[in-house]
Amino acid sequence: MKAFLAKLDCGAGTRACRVETRLDAFRGLRTPRSKVPNTHAPRSKGIVRPKSVDTSVDAADTSVRATAVVVLALLTLACSAVAATGAQPGGELRFCLYSEPKTFNPLLVADTSSEAIRYMTAGVLIRVNRQTQELEPSLAVSWRVVSQGRGIAFKLRQHVAFSDGTPFSAEDVAYTMHTLFDPSLHAPTADSFHAGGAAVKIETPAADEVTLTFPTPVAGIERLFDQVGILSSKSPRKEMASLGPFYVAQYKPGSEVDLSRNPYYWKRDRQGLRLPRIDAVRLYIQQNRDMELIRFQRGDLNIMSAVSPELFDQLQARMPAAVRDLGPSLESEMMWFNQSPKAPLPAYKKLWFQSREFRRALSAAVNREDLCRLVYRGHAHPAEGPISPANRFWFNSGLKPHRYDPAEALALLGKAGFRLQDGQLYDAQSHAVEFSIVTNAGNQAREKIAQMIQQDLKAIGIRLNVVKLDYSAIIDRISQSLDYESCLLGLTNVDLDPDAQMNVWLSSASNHQWNPNQASPATPWEAEIDRLMQAQGSELNPARRKAYFDKVQEIVSQEVPFLYLVTKNALVAVSPSLQNADPSVLRPQAVWNIEMLALTQEVAKK
Repeated sequence: MKAFLAKLDCGAGTRACRVETRLDAFRGLRTPRSKVPNTHAPRSKGIVRPKSVDTSVDAADTSVRATAVVVLALLTLACSAVAATGAQPGGELRFCLYSEPKTFNPLLVADTSSEAIRYMTAGVLIRVNRQTQELEPSLAVSWRVVSQGRGIAFKLRQHVAFSDGTPFSAEDVAYTMHTLFDPSLHAPTADSFHAGGAAVKIETPAADEVTLTFPTPVAGIERLFDQVGILSSKSPRKEMASLGPFYVAQYKPGSEVDLSRNPYYWKRDRQGLRLPRIDAVRLYIQQNRDMELIRFQRGDLNIMSAVSPELFDQLQARMPAAVRDLGPSLESEMMWFNQSPKAPLPAYKKLWFQSREFRRALSAAVNREDLCRLVYRGHAHPAEGPISPANRFWFNSGLKPHRYDPAEALALLGKAGFRLQDGQLYDAQSHAVEFSIVTNAGNQAREKIAQMIQQDLKAIGIRLNVVKLDYSAIIDRISQSLDYESCLLGLTNVDLDPDAQMNVWLSSASNHQWNPNQASPATPWEAEIDRLMQAQGSELNPARRKAYFDKVQEIVSQEVPFLYLVTKNALVAVSPSLQNADPSVLRPQAVWNIEMLALTQEVAKK
């Protein structure tokens, strides 16, 4: 199940340096490795050197030759700089996808594997830097929000081409946006713009200018374009024509996806060499993480992402220089109680779950530090609330995790009319407090969390029954039949901006998990969250938006509709053979700067 744009988850050596300049005599472009139409440029095998020039030349020829000498000198310096790093241009980067990609169309991406491929192949107007989390120009050199927040005007980068040589212009941006908002396409990314089927005005006053105007203001509109891969309106390769550093060269279902270097990619490094530095990327479709670990250790793979704590510790013992614990990620584990009046539960249990004191008491009864230490081997932190510290701007630093305090838990329960008698907790009507929690079978970490919560609640007289179900069965219960008492699942925030969380926090929303689809807010605090979310969604000033959402986070911490348990750390492994790697907690983690990555000479030559 999707919760908004967050998801419930269940150097130079013997080889010559490859260089490219604006002089046709030096240009060496590359071809795809296989199964790619001949619309892509042909590959050269290194530097294409100019023929010798007759010594009796006129002034113009002397000028040209002098220019060539200067260019060669600059290229030699650039190659020397690359060699000094120990990195070698070329070679093949290899890592795993953990599921089959569902699409190569950048507008239809809804799964993690397709998202990773889109990041490495699609060009976007604006890019969110995965380390700084700030916006950076990409295909758009500049932009400005217009029409009181209802529109955005772009100035586009010139002299850019798709991977098959087709020129890029404003016409392609207009074509992409028209396609994105076509209701028949059902593009997941379109929902974030809140167009709601209404017409979006698209103007192209010049070949390098585009203005988009929406029916209503869109808060944080600039960030949304990080997820919109630009399509070519003219290329015969359609959505397979790429503006990113690589393009899809071959796909073997169930086996691998092969990417080849885009010979027309617009970025260059500080020495003026065209990026990316790596020639190809091979993505193995591999679900078995133990096998992935073996392949990484023997050098068949360069990267492992989303490593489990168990595999991380194994690898740390054998290859300590390879592993990196990046700290808190955007992934958390949480539980909640079913507060829906429509739920087929006894009335007295609904009263428990609707009681703030009951929810706060159970939150105080859970030892989050133990969960982090025993389930995640120390690679996790107690969760503060709906936003992880990894989300630098939107995290409310004033919040603290609910502390473990069984005595406080019993005091809160006593205030709500519960009593502890002979090791069993009873409510005011003498019902023994017992309920079940559903979680997905086969998720070992989640099963351990449920067992530990079971032990913690037993200490305050509550019997918790753990029910393990298939993920699809859980989704049916929490979204359709409402036949459950409490639920333990994970949450992955895909979008940093809280506007993407509207259909969780609005009381009328279907993903308002504890009590969905309310005709009107069931409680005053839910009505206040509605007001604050709508206010931040229409506010264009970032500071005021943050103030609104900080208050939302405070209310959630006080009222505890979700018990936020732990925020998992982002764990990755990077081979020492991979240079310039700077992994981020944001996806795609180790390859967010894919165009700058390079392999050591020994590996690149293989």
